[in-house]
Amino acid sequence: MSDLIFHHYPQSPVAEKVRVGMGLKKLSWHSVEIPRIPPKPDLMPLTGGYRRTPVMQFGADIFCDSQSILRELERRYPEPTFFSERSGGLEWGISRWTDTDLFIAMIKLILSVSADSIPAEFVKDRTRLYLGENADLREVAKNIPHLVSQIRAQLGWIEQRLAEELDFISGDKPGLPDAQFYYLIWFLRGRWDGGPGLLSEFPALEAWEARIQEIGHGTSTELSSTEALVIAKASTTEFSLDIDVRDPLALEAGQIIGVTPDEDGGDPIVTGSLHILTKDKVAILREEERVGQVCVHFPRVGYKISQV
Repeated sequence: MSDLIFHHYPQSPVAEKVRVGMGLKKLSWHSVEIPRIPPKPDLMPLTGGYRRTPVMQFGADIFCDSQSILRELERRYPEPTFFSERSGGLEWGISRWTDTDLFIAMIKLILSVSADSIPAEFVKDRTRLYLGENADLREVAKNIPHLVSQIRAQLGWIEQRLAEELDFISGDKPGLPDAQFYYLIWFLRGRWDGGPGLLSEFPALEAWEARIQEIGHGTSTELSSTEALVIAKASTTEFSLDIDVRDPLALEAGQIIGVTPDEDGGDPIVTGSLHILTKDKVAILREEERVGQVCVHFPRVGYKISQV
């Protein structure tokens, strides 16, 4: 089995979600630090243009989006599991809340209050990525009390859950929902001056936050981005051809397709030869001079597929 290579940067909230997931599973992993904004010259050969953070690599298999990454971590390292007993797939449903409405509310809040204190190119990039090309942070800032009220109400939902004498959102053991929610608390506390005061209203949540912090991120060792490219070039995908003939898109193996996030954040379309198409994932084979052939994996939920 190839080593786990994680492409991220320390300040990334979504990467923190995965780092917590690796901590829950007590994993050892290689850390490749990438730039916060494009260009990302040593990441693009691996992903084919996917520019978001984080990205996970196992040899020539490249996993984009935290949903895809966490699903693959569970497959490769099933114990300890991310899932509580009898939960089915409900944990993935939680991510549709934490990664969309709640995350965007926090992005709006944090970008609008910090726009004058962080690099302008970073503000411009993230505003376009998450709020749209023509978003005006000055207009967003006029709604800060509303945004805080929306976030506060949703924090209350988790407080109510944890106040039921539970150590973790999943129950007695930490699991996927803890990672899916913790990264937002980490983001709020660390990036907004009002974050600690708001969180102090929720004692059960703060006690849970401390328990998650104690879990840590597993064990990491540094790896250079150029070493990661060499590893990819020396490897081949571990995944066999797998096409669901019942899939509504009726695509065929080897067909050239494009994959991009559903929301319009200006992301480039990643193109390649269809290799895997299931209800949960899509993966394409693509060739790059610096890495040879790689297999790039995406989740189905939140991503659209186009025929090229």
